[in-house]
Amino acid sequence: MLDWSTEAPALIAAFTASLVEVVEAFTIVLVVATLQGWRAAILGTAAALAVLAVIVAVLGPMIGLVPFHLLQLVIGVLLLLFGAGWLRKASLRAAGVVALHDETQAFAKGNAALSGKDAWIGGLAAFKAVLLEGLEVAFIVVAVGAGHGTVIPASLGALAACIIVLVVGALLHRPLARVPENTLKFGVGVMLTAFGTFWTGEALGVAWPGADLMLLVLAAIYLGLGLLMAQIVRRPEGAHT
Repeated sequence: MLDWSTEAPALIAAFTASLVEVVEAFTIVLVVATLQGWRAAILGTAAALAVLAVIVAVLGPMIGLVPFHLLQLVIGVLLLLFGAGWLRKASLRAAGVVALHDETQAFAKGNAALSGKDAWIGGLAAFKAVLLEGLEVAFIVVAVGAGHGTVIPASLGALAACIIVLVVGALLHRPLARVPENTLKFGVGVMLTAFGTFWTGEALGVAWPGADLMLLVLAAIYLGLGLLMAQIVRRPEGAHT
């Protein structure tokens, strides 16, 4: 049974963040499969997953050699930077300052870029997309899970996101354009920034009132700040971005 004060937030944060990354990677893989066939797409994807497995196998055990408080401080700061970046960009997109990410448009651009290219170039594109997005997923899982021993819930969240995207994408054979990506990024930015603040504070000796429940308070604060920032910089209707 999940401990809703620590394990559930880790699972939800990893699931939501991974969903965004996997959707973006799947779009590129689908472009390759459409233009050069599934063989090139699958080979590129499999090669990237193999490299990711090696990276995790090599670096994973090294995490246990780092003193816990130092690990917590480093991860906390990285989460703060990573989460704040997502929250800032999502707020600007919500305000109309930055254009929303469109998977259908990304699919069209990928088609244009790979049209007429050799199959090995398509496979390389799939490899690059899966590797880069996979590294981000791995970082999120480790960052969210290592601070409080919630690697397993975070891993399950990431795995669930991968399965859902692959199953839905395979059934539809089209970009997952209806995924509310900016809303997801906004929520992930809030959660990762809250985790980062909490763990950085713990590493520096801050005694948070309410212990792990303070995560919910921090998330509410960052949610309010993100919405406020979007309102402050919001462009008038019809303004050009």
